[in-house]
Amino acid sequence: MTSRIPSHQLSSGLYVSGRPEQLKERPPTMASRAVPYTGGDVKKSGELGKMFDIQVVDDQTPPPFSKLPSRPSSSSQPNSGSVRSGSNSGPVKKSSGPLSLQPTGLITSGPLGSGPVGGPRRSGQLDHSGSGTVSGSSKAAYGSSVTSLGEDVKVGFRVSRAVVWVVMVVVAVGVMVGAFLMVAVKKAVVLVAVGAVVGPLLMGMMWNCVWGRRGLLGFVKRYPDAELRGAIDGQYVKVTGVVTCGSIPLESSYQRVPRCVYVSTELYEYKGWGGKSANPKHRCFSWGTRHSEKYVSDFYVSDFQSGLRALVKAGYGAKVAPFVKPSTVVNITKGNIDSSPSFVRWLAERNLSSDDRTMCLKEGYIKEGSTVSVMGVVRRHDNVLMIVPSTEPVSTGCQWTRCLLPTYVEGLILTCDDTQDADVVPV
Repeated sequence: MTSRIPSHQLSSGLYVSGRPEQLKERPPTMASRAVPYTGGDVKKSGELGKMFDIQVVDDQTPPPFSKLPSRPSSSSQPNSGSVRSGSNSGPVKKSSGPLSLQPTGLITSGPLGSGPVGGPRRSGQLDHSGSGTVSGSSKAAYGSSVTSLGEDVKVGFRVSRAVVWVVMVVVAVGVMVGAFLMVAVKKAVVLVAVGAVVGPLLMGMMWNCVWGRRGLLGFVKRYPDAELRGAIDGQYVKVTGVVTCGSIPLESSYQRVPRCVYVSTELYEYKGWGGKSANPKHRCFSWGTRHSEKYVSDFYVSDFQSGLRALVKAGYGAKVAPFVKPSTVVNITKGNIDSSPSFVRWLAERNLSSDDRTMCLKEGYIKEGSTVSVMGVVRRHDNVLMIVPSTEPVSTGCQWTRCLLPTYVEGLILTCDDTQDADVVPV
């Protein structure tokens, strides 16, 4: 028995199988209209003010943004004042500061340019180098690009620890044996022999303490100069040439000598019997350092041997050992302090008292155009030739003819001729 397949005729006259499709009633559509642009006015956008807790103040003065020309609808302005939730928009957080509405319709958490100190926000460290030359006073401190040196250069002795312990044990045993024989046998021969050995050792130690620094300077002076043209990366060299300031030239603190690569200003005070001490280690009847300012920055040195110029990395906290002899600029006693108002002003700027004290102010500097000698390690990076401090202490070795033990110093060694004022080359 066959069943008949239902079919129906379309409006075009074609017969198709199946039942005719039932038309469903569509829900009534409501007409939508574009939301007009309010320009950020809270009165015209009520929900916007409620969302950000903005109080509506009814005043007669029109807002400044109401004077702006009319803009097209928000549908054609992707960055208009209406609030949208896009894919890149995060959650809305309430800030601690008061919300203010700018004339552009943007909502901010405070006035423009507000920062931690009431000024514009800036990133990074503020360096007092805008004018190119910075004063060396304590009130106008340098930035991180300039190295501030503390105490004097430390020169030590490089002696094996095992040798020191052996000498100490031998001396102690000799003293004990000599004392025992002197008490038992009534003879001091062994004690005299031990004294004959210990005496020269003590004298040698005192000799090295007094002349060690001068021996190091002699070693630096005798060290041969190298040519930067043939220097390889990582080689320890000594370069002698004319110095040129880097990006931040320095200025001496008291005499205001401009365009320097190294400056030092030291105030010394003499202490008599029962006087005031300049520092905790100040002894009576001696000069003690009361105040010290030493700065060095990156600079250039032009090699006399090859004519090349290298960048000396002495700034940014690098270890530098400067051997620059300062000169006395002011001598103050109890009676002549009033005759130097500039010195009194210099003391006042650093909050130093100017009472009845015997003081001496010394300054040292390396001015642009002076002849200097630099000892460091060569570094080549992207066709830039640099001299950087050595990571290991520099040892002079034993100087037998001068009875000096091996002395060492850390950092970049920097020396300058004492007659630098006469040897300055205009640059």
